Formats: sequence, C-alpha cells, structure tokens
Amino acid sequence: MPNLADLLEQYRANPQILLYRQYTDNAWRDYFARDVAALAARWQQAFRNAGYEPGDRVALCLKNGADWVAIDQAAMGLGLVVVPLYADDNPENLAWCLNDSGARLLVLENPRLLDALTRALPSLPAIVCLHGDAPAPAISVSRWLPENGGSFEALELDENTLATLVYTSGTTGRPKGVMLSHRNILSNVAAALEVVSLHPGDVLISVLPLSHMFERTCGYYVPLKAGVPVAYTRSINQLAEDLAFLKPTVMVAVPRVFQRFLARVEQALAASPLKRALFSLTVALGWRKFEGRAGKVEQSLFRLLQPRVAGPVLNRLGGRLRLAVVGGAPLELRVARSFIGLGLSMLQGYGLTEASPVVAGNREHDNDPVSVGAPLPGVAVRVNEAGELLVRGPSVMLGYWHSPQATAAVLDAEGWLNTGDLAEIRAGKIIIKGRTKDILVLSNGEKVSPQDAEMALLDDPLFEQVMLVGEGRAYLVLLAVTQESDERTLIKHAKARLKSFSRWVRVRRVIALREPWTLAEGLLTTTLKVKRNAVYDKYRERIESVYRNGIRTV
Repeated sequence: MPNLADLLEQYRANPQILLYRQYTDNAWRDYFARDVAALAARWQQAFRNAGYEPGDRVALCLKNGADWVAIDQAAMGLGLVVVPLYADDNPENLAWCLNDSGARLLVLENPRLLDALTRALPSLPAIVCLHGDAPAPAISVSRWLPENGGSFEALELDENTLATLVYTSGTTGRPKGVMLSHRNILSNVAAALEVVSLHPGDVLISVLPLSHMFERTCGYYVPLKAGVPVAYTRSINQLAEDLAFLKPTVMVAVPRVFQRFLARVEQALAASPLKRALFSLTVALGWRKFEGRAGKVEQSLFRLLQPRVAGPVLNRLGGRLRLAVVGGAPLELRVARSFIGLGLSMLQGYGLTEASPVVAGNREHDNDPVSVGAPLPGVAVRVNEAGELLVRGPSVMLGYWHSPQATAAVLDAEGWLNTGDLAEIRAGKIIIKGRTKDILVLSNGEKVSPQDAEMALLDDPLFEQVMLVGEGRAYLVLLAVTQESDERTLIKHAKARLKSFSRWVRVRRVIALREPWTLAEGLLTTTLKVKRNAVYDKYRERIESVYRNGIRTV
C-alpha cells in the first residue's frame, strides 16, 4: 500500500545519493540520503517515545530545509498526519490552525513565536524548538531526539489514509483544513513526472515555502521521487546570490519572482536605448523561433544575438537554468514571452491545494503560454454552465477537516471539485479567466475581472502591491502600495499598463499607500494572495472619500 515515506525508503540501497544542499552554520552543506534517513529515524523514535499513534497530528512551523523533509518523512512513515504552517503567519491564525487540527506536537524553528502563541492559545500542544534556547513550555530538539533512531520505517497504509492537513483560507473567511491522503499526493507526483522531465545532473532550487502545496509537491516530493537534488535558497532577498552560487537547472516559482527579475532587467536597460532595442529584438526573434515562424535570416540573427544579449541576462539566474515551472498565480503573457524569447523554457501550470495541487500543465514539446496546459494524466476537467472549472481525479482531496458542509459545497457525489476559477477549454488546454468570487460588477452592469489587470499593473516597478475596487461604482479605484505619492503620475502609469484592456478597465483614482500589506496583519493569505475583503475593510473610509470627491483629470 502506498506511503509517502516510500519516497525516502527507495534510497535504502543507495544511501550515498545527494538529496539536499542548504546554508547551515555560515556554510553550504550537502545532505545525502543516509543523512536524511538517519535524522528521520531519530524523529520516528521520538514520536514512538511520546506515544504518538497513526492519525495523530504533528504541526511544522519551519523554514525550508532537510529538517522539514526528515520530520515530514518520519511522520508519514508512521502514519502520523503532518500539518504544515507558515513561519511568517500571524500568531492568531497559527493558533486557530493548531486548535482546529488538534495537533499533539508543534515543531518550531526557534522560540521567537512562543510568547505570541501562548497568548493566542493558552492550551498549546507539546512544542519542540530546533534552534535557540527553548523556554517552557517548549523543549529543545537536543532533549527531544534520541541519539540513535535505528532504521527508518515506512508502514504499509491504506491508500486513503490521511497524510496531511493543509490549511487554506483563500481570500476570505477562516482557514479550512484540506485533507489529502497518501494516494492523493502520490498520484499527483506520478502524473507530474509524466509531464515534466527531470534529468540526471539536474539541480532544483527551492524558493517557495514548503507549507505551500505547490512547492511541497513539485519542489520536494517530485524531485525526491526522481532522484534530483534540491538546493534551498537562504531567502528571497538573497535569491540572486544563491542562484549565482548554486547554478540550478530547474526552478519552481510563482510568477512574481520572474516579474520582479524582468522589471530589474528592464530598469537596467532603460538608460541605454541601444541595449533596450537589442534586448527587444532578441526577445522578438526568440519568440518567433519558439512559435516556429522564424525564417533562416531571423534564426541566424537570433543565434548571433542570443549569447551576447540573452546570455548575460540568463547568467543572472545562474547560467544553467533550462526549465522554469511557474504556478500558484496567473503568469502574464508578456513575462512568459520575454523569458521564452531569451531561450528559457517556461512552463505555466495550474492547480489548487484541494487537488494536491497540480491539475494541468504545459509540456516542453507543447507549450502554449496563453493557457495553463492540458490536464495531467488521470485528471478529468470540464466547465459548468456558470463557466467554472470542475476537476475530478485521484488527486482530489478527501474533504475539509471537520467541515462536511464546506466539503459538500465544493465536492459533489460523483467526485467533481468546484475550483472557483472561471475557465475555457480550447483544443484540450485550459485557459483561466479569473475567480468566480473576485468579479467586480460596475454600476452600469459591466463585469470586470480584476486579476489580469492587477497582474499588468504589477509589471510596473512603481507598484509594489495593488488591488482594484469598484463593486457597484461607476469606475475603478486603485489601491497601490508604492513609494510614489503623486496621484497624477500613478494614474498615468496605470493607464499605460491597462491600455490594452477594455474601456471599463480604467483607473480613475489611485490611493497611494506606503505600508506594505502583510500576512501578519491579516491582509494576505498564507500563499501571499491579497485578502480583498480585509484590505477593503482597512481602507474603507479612504475609498469612500475618494468616490465622494469624484474623478481627477490627468
């Protein structure tokens, strides 16, 4: 019977294989299969010593690394249920998830959150801290772990045994615990490996937190199954340095990572019209080559320009990157076109936590950046009368933890999952149109899906975070986190970015905000999406005031 811990167990005969590289104690350290298995075995013995039984919940609030993997594999092997939490989530949200899951153990990176968690949830479970002094009620990992754990164990489990509770809040409401089984996730891993090829010699760089199901499946389980080592970046702020040192060949990331990278490149080119023109020409030629429309002269010119123009740009990504797998949010075509035009294979996929999470993805031999690709093998999709995408397959969740009503609202008796995404299926490929709940209906009845417009706005480095409002109003107002204070300048920039959209998608006023929206403040979800209702409520008075004062001419 399948067990996610079999992914580590498969290395018993080859313990010398490199699995992970991470920055520890001021140096990069390699972790081989034998190291991870030995650490996981010690955690398993600690779980046994504590009397934990199959089905008990273990919560992890850790940064990415070999410890995260070892504890996860240890728990899975014994039939425990892992509850991943975001290390930068606010204490109240963490406390709610701990209480709702009934976790018997919480593993923390360090004691930094202890005081806040104790105030938010007086009846905390047992707590183990990996680093730093661990004041009561926590204990240090050195006291928790036995010196020797014996052999790593992967029990035989029923395929529908609960493996993990992943809390997802969307952009409104309390988090819901998504119940995923061993079969759910393993089927997704197998299907993903039929779509994306990982090769001997590949190195994958991990950027997103492992509490994000996209990273957990595609950046942890998939490479572990394929035997590809993973390098953990120190932080998003040190990503550029880490890329240069680690020289990965595969990167799994959300579009924002590549948006920011492209914006920095364009800023650097802005001072030189010649360099800017050569960059644009290289991208245009590379894109024509990708589409199969480049003639012999164009192909020759691209071969001349590619190492001179694209090479230095791609060297900033380490110089060896051959594949970027992008998901978690929509990828703007302009960004995809730029990187593909430079010669990087960029594949957009689509998924949601409730589907373990990958539903569809583009293939290297059949890549259409306008779409999120075709469904994975074994996954069925259709669009209902309301235009909403429905999904069915072995990776679809068991349901929501202790929430039968919420489960029934999205999962029918035939196993079809309502995704909440508006979509179109064209030639077997899925094109995402927006979120069913995010549609803004203007006072004239025109409907605006803000998602694409907000993505376009974020392409401008002037805007750090954005949200459009206008439900029931005559026009749209933009809330923008920015260092620019002049509204006329902001409106001009917004108009320039939105000129290709319909006439209803026009920003008439901008509310400039200096303070960024954070997870700790409750303005972002754990996957860093804007919580529209929370942001609106915080700035409600300013929004109302702007609408009262009317349109500003530019």
